[in-house]
Amino acid sequence: ISELVNYPVRGLVFEGGNTLQDLSNNVSEACSCLQDNNIPYNVLIADCGRRIFLLPQCYAEKQALGEVSAELLDTQVNPAVWEISGHIVLKRREDFEGASEGNAWRLLAEVSLSEERFQEVNALIFEAISSNSRLLEEEAADLAKNREESGPIKGSSRRPTMVSGTQECLVLQ
Repeated sequence: ISELVNYPVRGLVFEGGNTLQDLSNNVSEACSCLQDNNIPYNVLIADCGRRIFLLPQCYAEKQALGEVSAELLDTQVNPAVWEISGHIVLKRREDFEGASEGNAWRLLAEVSLSEERFQEVNALIFEAISSNSRLLEEEAADLAKNREESGPIKGSSRRPTMVSGTQECLVLQ
């Protein structure tokens, strides 16, 4: 997990790990943490899922508190993942004609958490991920212990079977 640098929006970049499943578990845990703490965020998945950008943001909060400049509100751009990733739709001719990297960065900076708040959010995320990793390790150890104690189950197969009921579901046995 890396921190996004040299960009107007503070964010985390998830990549690597042993498997894509491990990567997705970490991102999922981070997103759940943000959701549980009522922190808005955007996710951008790149490189066929091998690189995931997690971008906590505060634009709606700043807007509600009246902390966004009238100039930026007049653009009618609500910066989200599309804009954060570099695709900004300008709705007014004057914005298009005056478009510049500086203007784009100023708009995106409104989305970004302050450095202090970003570090607080990072601490929450890393705590959630490490707690989840410990739980997964404990569950794996318990599962291995149960297998040793009970031995293999006779007649079990890895083929899915249908279970009847009011709704059909697939059960892996």
